[in-house]
Amino acid sequence: MSEVDLSYLENPEVFAINVLKPTSSHKHYRHYEDLKNHQESFKQSLNGEWLFSYAPNPDMRNKTFYKAENVDYHDFKTIKVPGHIEMQGYGQMQYINTLYPWDGHEYLRPPYVSKTDNPVGSYICNFSIKPSLANKHIILRFEGVESAMNVYLNGHFVGYSEDSFTPSSFDITPYILSGTNKLAVEVFKHCSGSWLEDQDMWRFFGIFREVALYGLPDCYIEDVHVTTPLSDMYQKAKVNVALRMVGKDFHFKAKLMEDEDVVASYEGCDTTFSFDLANPHLWSSEDPYLYQLVIEVYNQNECLEIVPVNVGIREFVMRDGIMQLNGKRIVFRGVNRHEFSCDNGRVISHEEMLYDIRFMKQHNINAVRTSHYPNVNEWYDLCDQYGIYLIDETNMESHGSWQKLGQLEPSWNIPGNLKEWQECVLARAKSMLERDKNHPSVLIYSCGNESYAGEDIVNMANYFRATDPTRLVHYEGCTWNRDYSEATDMESRMYAKAKDIEDYLQNAPKKPYISCEYMHAMGNSLGGMEKYIELEDQYEKYQGGFIWDYIDQAISHTNDFGEKVLGYGGDFDDRNTDYNFCGDGIVFANRMPSPKADEVKYQYQDIILKVDESGVSIRSKRLFKDTSDLIFKYQATQGKEVIREGAFEAIVKPQEEIHVPIDFGTFHPGEVILTVSAHLKEQCLWADQGFEVAFGQCVLGRYNDMPYVEEPLVVIPGDGDLGVKCQDFEVLFSQEGLSSLKYRNKEYMIRGPRPVFMRATTDNERGYAHHFTSNVWNGASNAQALTNMNYHIAEDLHEVSITYEYTVLLQPRVRVELTYYVRSPGIVRVKYHYYGQPHLPEVPLFGTLFTLSHKLDHFSYLGRGPHENYVDRKKGSRIGFFESTVKDNLTPYLKPQACGNRTDVREVTLLDHDEEGLRFTMVDAPFEFTALPFSWQMIDATLHQYELPERSYYTYLTIMNKQMGVGGDDSWGAPVLDEYCLKAEEDQEYVFDIMPIYQEKD
Repeated sequence: MSEVDLSYLENPEVFAINVLKPTSSHKHYRHYEDLKNHQESFKQSLNGEWLFSYAPNPDMRNKTFYKAENVDYHDFKTIKVPGHIEMQGYGQMQYINTLYPWDGHEYLRPPYVSKTDNPVGSYICNFSIKPSLANKHIILRFEGVESAMNVYLNGHFVGYSEDSFTPSSFDITPYILSGTNKLAVEVFKHCSGSWLEDQDMWRFFGIFREVALYGLPDCYIEDVHVTTPLSDMYQKAKVNVALRMVGKDFHFKAKLMEDEDVVASYEGCDTTFSFDLANPHLWSSEDPYLYQLVIEVYNQNECLEIVPVNVGIREFVMRDGIMQLNGKRIVFRGVNRHEFSCDNGRVISHEEMLYDIRFMKQHNINAVRTSHYPNVNEWYDLCDQYGIYLIDETNMESHGSWQKLGQLEPSWNIPGNLKEWQECVLARAKSMLERDKNHPSVLIYSCGNESYAGEDIVNMANYFRATDPTRLVHYEGCTWNRDYSEATDMESRMYAKAKDIEDYLQNAPKKPYISCEYMHAMGNSLGGMEKYIELEDQYEKYQGGFIWDYIDQAISHTNDFGEKVLGYGGDFDDRNTDYNFCGDGIVFANRMPSPKADEVKYQYQDIILKVDESGVSIRSKRLFKDTSDLIFKYQATQGKEVIREGAFEAIVKPQEEIHVPIDFGTFHPGEVILTVSAHLKEQCLWADQGFEVAFGQCVLGRYNDMPYVEEPLVVIPGDGDLGVKCQDFEVLFSQEGLSSLKYRNKEYMIRGPRPVFMRATTDNERGYAHHFTSNVWNGASNAQALTNMNYHIAEDLHEVSITYEYTVLLQPRVRVELTYYVRSPGIVRVKYHYYGQPHLPEVPLFGTLFTLSHKLDHFSYLGRGPHENYVDRKKGSRIGFFESTVKDNLTPYLKPQACGNRTDVREVTLLDHDEEGLRFTMVDAPFEFTALPFSWQMIDATLHQYELPERSYYTYLTIMNKQMGVGGDDSWGAPVLDEYCLKAEEDQEYVFDIMPIYQEKD
């Protein structure tokens, strides 16, 4: 063709030209040696450096670059394939959630796209067919291209394709040359299909998945479909195989392998055949056993190809309104997962996928929703192998077409009931289904995400049901319009509160419930997760949910100051944008776990350990496996001392509970921590031997206060200050409070302690305007009047007490008293008392802030850890002795915010490099603390971690009676649950001691 007609970029009824019909994602091998080495015999990868030219719109592109000869390439550079064009220096990076990327720049309505701002990438790959592919039937396959492309070979137009996230294959046999071939591809960022790809993510384009040639023999398997119906109470299975062939005069030899043994075989010419199995080994997340089907294709006596298919035998059905796997009610302990790499965007490496799946298994995650598009092939293979249940989601989201400024407004929603969009929507569903149909990990097909409702989506759901009745169908969007509820087999909602879910479950629902998105993990979040987990045991039709989401979408880049940093929306001059709303992961973008992951692991654990002084009750929430793969360990500790520890084995059957008596030993007077944990007995695919999968704890007794020695103090009244000494200990009280705290002439106090009520605002607080409604506590923390001071010296000089009264100029006024009791041998007892006042907003925290020397940069503590935790996110943190540094306690959330807290703290010690410092201990009850290198005001004022100073001049220690929770139902309006909030009208009082820690000098 001489001139390409681009009108089909705006025609939803033209979405594929010359694209081969979709097939299963099986592999082709020539020899068993190739199969053993995972070397696809008939494949030639075209990944690598390609020639490349960029144009801001179709009119400005090189229109003749695809021609076989006489083409000017002077403006062509090179680009990496696979890769995103924007991440290689071309065009505009942009992150956006709901709106379309052109919103506010150009007025457009479906199916039209911009004529001036529609970048085009022109690619050229020169290649020669490798010898093993010569004279074969040649298929060119693109695994993923955003979002539309024209393909040419040696000057010939090959075809056109849309749908960014499923393969596009072309038969290029007629155009292949024996020497050098010129493959030319022009990729358009926007087409009519872009209106269906409005996902909450970075808006990239280009060839971002593998490109390969397949030189197939005259006779080969084009498609394979395996089903595994079960009967006789799961004691019998039939493995049905259906093949679609290219060529003739073929016959097969097929065998079903269990480990290295052949358990069934077939030989013949029929393209459909079956194997019967007795007592089949069933596939599940707990035991992801895979048989291997190996099919040899013969012509005469020559083996032309070998096709292996992993086969997981399982049944997934809806029975009596309950989703069941192999006859058992399933609970999805899931997470949503964008394919994302901070270095390469949606170009995911094998190593990153391995990290992800091992992380999920190690954190008791058993399910993933492929939000919001089909993932790369290898991910499904890994989920089969490791045991992850999948909701396989169609590449469709038209969020910006029906929700404007948060309100429902579907006047021009697509696809809706529009007939012109029906076929392209169904084509996306078909391409996903055909590719992924043989994966046992895929339990549910999803009709896409946040595309409102309509007949087109209902028809997609019915297509899934009719084509593959072995799976169920999911769609959440019909909650906006119940006339189209047929689009889903289950009630699925986003960010429904636990109470709302319970209301649904208490009203005789016809459909089971899942949260396709819940626990919005933006920034410092994931508080209150247990409220959802509790529903598992209360309601059969509650069948779990999927946390939003797995990984922060932040881009590693070099900023204007030469620093390698993580950037989010807006950092690349992208407007419109949703800024750091892309930071919703339980792992950071560099794949470092966030503290939120501790809570996920605990809440999702399927071995429940309830410990008491007599032993432990072990309850298994597993469905299929007993606990013979685990060893249980126990430990009794008092402070740092281990009183007794040991290990035992216990066989607990699925869904059963037993009590195991344990002799924890004899304890000293005081507090005892009893811990029982479950560990892997042997190394497995996703973790080493001894890896902990679950734990439980209980506390006996009471923590002992610091010892108080009744010795006289030296009291030095002054004209304005009051000094108190005892041996090497010295404190000074001034008109501003406790102004000096010395041990052995080493000063620790930079600024005296003062009441504080505020913390750096979290993303969730910002989302429901808590920082605005409670802003008075910002001023209260910064500006306080010291309105009274009095002291009392005991007659025997064994104690000196000094009380400071602070008044906060609010309406009504707030009064706080800090009382210091100085005792030998160098103990300062601090009593904080807040006098409650009605008619004031919620208080972020009640605490005492110490500004200490930066040299106190290490801390250890007895409390919940090892990572930060909060009153509504602490179940995944155990009580024990933990150590860290002040610097490392600053959790690197994308937008700096409140972080580093510890709850249920008995004592915390801050030390300098001489291992000298201060210890703070509880008196009547445990407290909370944070130790950070920056003040909450500094943290609150920054937009990125790298804006904080390189060095810390102080250590900011806050000892708190209480701090409010962090919340997590959502990040745009859901408040922290009431039971985790602090009311201004309630009195608050707590007491703690301060004492020196120093090394004895020779």
